[in-house]
Amino acid sequence: MLRPMTSFLRLPLLFTVLLQLAVHATPADAERVKTSFKADMDKWTLEVNAAATPDARTKAWSTRPDPAVYGRRMWNAISPSLDQEWVLDPLAWFIGLTINLQSTAGGAGPGAPAPDAAVSPVGPAFAKELDAAGTAVTTYHMRSPKLAPVCLAYASGSDPRSLVLLEKIESSHAAKTVQGVAALAIAMRLRSIGDDPELMSKRLKLLRKAIIESADVEINGIAMAKLTQDEIYVIRYLTKGRVAPDLVGVDSGSRPMKLSDHRGKIVVLVFWNSGVADVVRLLEFTKSIRATYPGGKLAVVGVNNDTLKNLRSIQQTDADLLDFPNFSDPRGELANTYRVSSLPVIFVLDGERKIQYVGAPGSFVNATIAALMDPVKPDGAKVKPRTNP
Repeated sequence: MLRPMTSFLRLPLLFTVLLQLAVHATPADAERVKTSFKADMDKWTLEVNAAATPDARTKAWSTRPDPAVYGRRMWNAISPSLDQEWVLDPLAWFIGLTINLQSTAGGAGPGAPAPDAAVSPVGPAFAKELDAAGTAVTTYHMRSPKLAPVCLAYASGSDPRSLVLLEKIESSHAAKTVQGVAALAIAMRLRSIGDDPELMSKRLKLLRKAIIESADVEINGIAMAKLTQDEIYVIRYLTKGRVAPDLVGVDSGSRPMKLSDHRGKIVVLVFWNSGVADVVRLLEFTKSIRATYPGGKLAVVGVNNDTLKNLRSIQQTDADLLDFPNFSDPRGELANTYRVSSLPVIFVLDGERKIQYVGAPGSFVNATIAALMDPVKPDGAKVKPRTNP
């Protein structure tokens, strides 16, 4: 009986030691998580780029580092210290990494995007942790001059509570620079809500404040002036109803290409590369669009930023899927024209090259195409699609 009792008595001591280790987490612990994630992502990117066949690309993709794993590690490192100011930088990293990760049903891991609804998200993967992060900011850090990275991290979220938090920071923080970054983050958030004149006016007002108050601020090497200018560019040129910029470049055979060559057609413009999640499903999705709308009224056009060698290899090995023209854009110059920062992204353009949809692959793309192919007047009468000769 003595030995089991001794082991039992040791458990509280072990728990106390582990608790002390957690409580004494340091900035170095958080930095190690960030460094490890970057190293693993860099290694994975090289493996994906080196994959020369569909099977090799599928295998390489399956080894993608799971951001949820690193998010959990970061949370374990910083959660005991949420009242300390040093935690704001790694907290911003954590928010940026996990804010859009979803727990999914259907076999996909947290955060794995899908071209359509075959994989069903069941909710935020880090809902409780993100709630705790917001509470910590509100409770301990609302006066901190180091709050700007957290504001920017919230720019890509969709939770209304974080938008309320940003608005409070934008209106009342003591540091004007932090107010400016919060204003920029709000303007970025409002982009996904709509494009009516009142909302556009509000966004422009926020962006003017961002330029005045935080143009000289850099966060993780990113200049707030550049982000603000990009948002103004999007409002002017890349919102629904605007004529999309023309693209001029070459395909994988160095043959000249122009987006304007498809004048008069509905264009599904796909920004992608071979490393995006479920790349085969993405190409199957584009193939289904072409099969649904034959007859020359619709064109699928890709903008691919793989190396030229990789793009040629994909076209040879996956010719049945990749049978639509692709701009070769290894330096991302064409993607930058459309201010594309994450892949895949689809733009649906009408026959006058006006933007009708911007977003992820899926049912909204099909719905937009269907509406353009067979538009209906408010009174229910069908109208002929307007295209240029």
